[in-house]
Amino acid sequence: MPPALDSLDRQLIDLFKVNARLPVVKLAKALGVARSTVQLRLKALEDSGAISGYTISVASTRSAPGIHAMVLISSESKDERDVVRALKKLHQINKLHSISGRYDLCAMLTTDSTEELDASIDKIRSIKGVLDTFSTVLLSKKLDRPE
Repeated sequence: MPPALDSLDRQLIDLFKVNARLPVVKLAKALGVARSTVQLRLKALEDSGAISGYTISVASTRSAPGIHAMVLISSESKDERDVVRALKKLHQINKLHSISGRYDLCAMLTTDSTEELDASIDKIRSIKGVLDTFSTVLLSKKLDRPE
């Protein structure tokens, strides 16, 4: 579990959410601290696990293909670990969450067509331990903030 973050750590992480490629010099200037302070804070955040990696975000255009869907999955309790392992192998799944309520898991999928989405849902349903699914297609994005 990452340690509690102070105000400077949170500000640094917020800057990285906007642009993870900002040079240390620009980060220091934006935060009003020395470059060495930013370097030490970054190292500490990485070592503690508060920052677990750096990635890119690919811009999508309105014409970019993609059918986005949410699939709720109910599974046998004893098989859930194997179900999760099998779901991780499906490249169409972008995110997988455990959830509370009638369903146990929520998978976020992106496919190129409704046919591929249908086949993906069929694959999910065929996994040993999956009891039930509920699917819904996402229509348009109204808000998308970085996590």
